[in-house]
Amino acid sequence: MKKLVLSRDFQEIIEEIIKSIKRGKVVVCPTDTVYGLLCDATNKKAINKLFQVKKRAPNKPIPIFIKDIKMAKNLALINKPQEKFLKKVWPGKVTVILKAKKKFPKEVLSKEKKIGLRIPNYKPLHALLSKINFPLSGTSANISGKPASTQIKKIINQFKKEKIQPDLILDAGNLKRSKPSTVVDLTSRHLKILRPGEVKKERLIKIFL
Repeated sequence: MKKLVLSRDFQEIIEEIIKSIKRGKVVVCPTDTVYGLLCDATNKKAINKLFQVKKRAPNKPIPIFIKDIKMAKNLALINKPQEKFLKKVWPGKVTVILKAKKKFPKEVLSKEKKIGLRIPNYKPLHALLSKINFPLSGTSANISGKPASTQIKKIINQFKKEKIQPDLILDAGNLKRSKPSTVVDLTSRHLKILRPGEVKKERLIKIFL
């Protein structure tokens, strides 16, 4: 695993990460919640490698990072009430499940053709998404069954003895303590919390009503 250290002048580092992702590599990257595993969400080989790195069951789809609501509309069916909700929770720590509009590798979509999308609120990651201009995987950087983490040493220790490892690690040191994102299903008339996370259920219900 190659390691880069995130500095204040991160533009050059972002360019190197973009090159890696465009070549189908899997990158450990800090986010506004926990460290994540990034790859091109439209590249089947890259997605397959991510699942091998994470040892994730193939029937468990992964969420997607996007740069803005315009991209979300290109990827998912979004009506006006849903868009109003998205504008209030994004960018932020809420992953929203919607009905997919476009084809993706099967590991990205559920059996019901639903997709999980999120706009993260983290400057380096937003810069990366803006420049790369296609969706990225947004799953946490941990082996399935082990905890997600904000601590870089814990991330490195999880993967360093594994046969299949991430190709690149962006080290931003220890992040602020955070739970993973809250996962919300908007595909029915009622808001469903699929996974409790950093954003409280009560706040989301107020936004939804």
